[in-house]
Amino acid sequence: MARSARFTRIPKTEQLIATGVPIEVIPTYCALSDYANNKSGLCFPKMQTLANTLKRSVRTIQRHLHLLKTLGHIEFVDRRRHKGRYSSYLYRVIHITRTTGHGRRVGGGAPIYKRTKRFVTPPDSPPKEAFNWLFGKESNPEAEEEYKNYQEQDRRREAARRREGYEWLFR
Repeated sequence: MARSARFTRIPKTEQLIATGVPIEVIPTYCALSDYANNKSGLCFPKMQTLANTLKRSVRTIQRHLHLLKTLGHIEFVDRRRHKGRYSSYLYRVIHITRTTGHGRRVGGGAPIYKRTKRFVTPPDSPPKEAFNWLFGKESNPEAEEEYKNYQEQDRRREAARRREGYEWLFR
């Protein structure tokens, strides 16, 4: 079943050549633009897919993509993962994002995959009384002793957790 045809806006060939893109790289740029979203310019085709489309080797496609990146026509946004392994790159075709009037920030949303969000956990706060010296107040020896006990208990719990399952090693 044939896919519906859609148009992709790309720069003129003369403009690409004027910016230093070799003629043999232009089909790679066009194929990448075909896969790109017309609003955000994002796409993620495999290099093997591009190579099969253009009847070129994967290594040639790699060289073309890195040349387009150094010339500023595309961006390597991210390396995608599939079932824990690296898959295709996420590319952004720069010209498309400039010409479509897409005003929002692109690609800054929630992570695509589970467990990729960075966890920001606040540190365990010690009792404030232990830091009286920092604020110019008199120190409270009881609070300092309580804080030291708290730290020692935490160290013991962590050591016991690490030893769990390795008791045979410590006999």
